[in-house]
Amino acid sequence: MEEELQPARRERRKKKRFRFRGILLLLLLAVIAVGIYVFLQFQSGYKLAENTEQPTLEFDGDPENGDFQNILIIGVDSRGEEQSRSDTMMLMSHDKNTDEIKLTSFMRDIYADIPGYQSYKLNTAYYLGGANLLADTLREMFGLEIHHVAMIDFANFEHMVDIAAPDGVEIDVEKDMSEKIGVSLKQGVHTLNGKELLGYARFRADSEGDFGRVRRQQQVVAALKDELINVSAIPKYPKLAGAVQGYVQTDLPATEGAKLAIELAKGGKSDIGRLTVPVEGSYWDARYPDAGAVLEIDIEENRQALAEFLSQPLH
Repeated sequence: MEEELQPARRERRKKKRFRFRGILLLLLLAVIAVGIYVFLQFQSGYKLAENTEQPTLEFDGDPENGDFQNILIIGVDSRGEEQSRSDTMMLMSHDKNTDEIKLTSFMRDIYADIPGYQSYKLNTAYYLGGANLLADTLREMFGLEIHHVAMIDFANFEHMVDIAAPDGVEIDVEKDMSEKIGVSLKQGVHTLNGKELLGYARFRADSEGDFGRVRRQQQVVAALKDELINVSAIPKYPKLAGAVQGYVQTDLPATEGAKLAIELAKGGKSDIGRLTVPVEGSYWDARYPDAGAVLEIDIEENRQALAEFLSQPLH
């Protein structure tokens, strides 16, 4: 297995261009926006452009239930490679009874038992077997139900943000940021364009490291969600639907995206609950020859934290 993975590692080291590592940001919002647009064409006579069909993604989801829906959101930066690791892994959970939305981020470096393989970093599961193997890994580790999946390649991120929020997105930047993010940001509340928002979410040159980066991802997702469920955003949906063509893949039917979007827009909870796995105090640093530096985690403690956060039965 190590011989198979090494060439890909060497190839990535040679690439000096910016990698949009770990930036989820617009995936959830793009799926919702396309869903609302499909809804509007039936309600108001809008016509969906011929070339705005979302690419479908085959996925073995758990059976639907009447209480909640979990969507696995995967962010990759393939750079044209046939295989790539998942830079971002996030579970969007929708409580159908309360309309609450919760986001759970899974750290890339979690040392995970990957079904059919030996243990590697969690983000290697997608490299080895795509969305289905990553979902199976999360199911076995944490007892989660995963009903649908959505995946984005970050190649057109900045353009999509600028369409979704042409006047920018208000973010409270907690400190001056410039190192390795392609922009310079000053501490304070600012309205950020797509490039600046990308830089903000990529920043990890502080003591928080990857944990801070994940926290900022969740913060930006919440801010973008507020932008797109606003009534004033409706005129943007046709253009956004066209922009996401070829970049968002999902097994989620358009009608399901529309249903979720309308439930959110008509009075769902404005705040998005957020959790990062592993939770504080439940992990330690380790290193293995086949995987490098990893996060060893207390599985049971994190399963308990997930059960309490999601208010869902785990299996």
